[in-house]
Amino acid sequence: MQTQTLNLTGDSSITSEALHDEAARQLSICNSCRYCEGYCSAFQGLTRFRSLDASRVSHLANLCHNCRGCYYACQYTEPHEFAINIPAILANVRADNWEQHIHPRWLAKAMQRQVAPYVLLTLFFILVFSFGLGVPWLSDQAFYSAISHNVLVAVFTPLFVLPLVFLGFGLRNYWRAVGGSTLRLKDVKAAVQSAATMRQLSGGQGQGCNYEKKERYSSARRWSHQLTMYGFLLCFASTSTATVYHYVFGWEAPYSLFSLPKLFGVTGGVMLSVGTAALAYLKSQADPALGSQSRGAVEYVFVGLLFMVSTTGLLLYFFSGTALASFWLIIHLAFIATFFIAVPYSKMAHGFFRFAALCREAQLQR
Repeated sequence: MQTQTLNLTGDSSITSEALHDEAARQLSICNSCRYCEGYCSAFQGLTRFRSLDASRVSHLANLCHNCRGCYYACQYTEPHEFAINIPAILANVRADNWEQHIHPRWLAKAMQRQVAPYVLLTLFFILVFSFGLGVPWLSDQAFYSAISHNVLVAVFTPLFVLPLVFLGFGLRNYWRAVGGSTLRLKDVKAAVQSAATMRQLSGGQGQGCNYEKKERYSSARRWSHQLTMYGFLLCFASTSTATVYHYVFGWEAPYSLFSLPKLFGVTGGVMLSVGTAALAYLKSQADPALGSQSRGAVEYVFVGLLFMVSTTGLLLYFFSGTALASFWLIIHLAFIATFFIAVPYSKMAHGFFRFAALCREAQLQR
């Protein structure tokens, strides 16, 4: 058996083919051993295959949650000649999937590997809102007095819709690449149940994962992910209900604290800020050698971007009616605009690809 391994510390120059070949080599060893068979859906799915091509490797990689339990349980990690490191190789395959399937690829690669695009986009939108659209830096005027509702719609509609279109085409490409067929309702239901509970982050024995505490188990990452996900969904619900209020009932902002948009938004904002801050801390405690090292800095940036979107939104609400209201409005809108553009090209894509993988897994289990 071939035991030559890739140097994943320099993985920015490794080709897709080499990544998939190395992942197939390591997974083949795992499939022979099967010590980790009950750990997560990735290992349970692995036992279905006798051979591993690129499509199967991609499917298994997107089922992996990088909980790292398999690494700390494995007897074939370095210094053993097999040099098994499933968390790292599958993390690299996942990121490569996002870069290969979402167009334009140059933008996907840039935003997966470089911090500069996030910084430049945010600065650009600060200039757009402050100088281009004339939002004053210091003013206590109400939200829609500083910038009209129609202008916000004109700016954010294409920023929201176009990235989703590119993401949709990328998911279609991925679905075809892994052999996905027509979805049934029960496939989607199974995927929703798994994603909603994040049960794979509880580990094979339900004790938690080994992400930040290595050999010890912890549920901190699972709870942090759930705070982030449900906080984000509540913020989305806030925007959605405000849209219904405005266009269906003719109720214009600002809304009272006990209205649905405010209740969803404030609660979701707090959850999202706490969840993303916790994820950043846990990542700082985790071993970088068990992830995609060439994209590690950008993962921090993306979590930071989500944190800034939620936190500046809360600050905007807190400083409403003061001279700092317009300042936080400019900053908040700039971070939201950057986030919208980053959705298909950043770590945010992993949620959509993982959901697709869960749907495909449900099909394969039938």
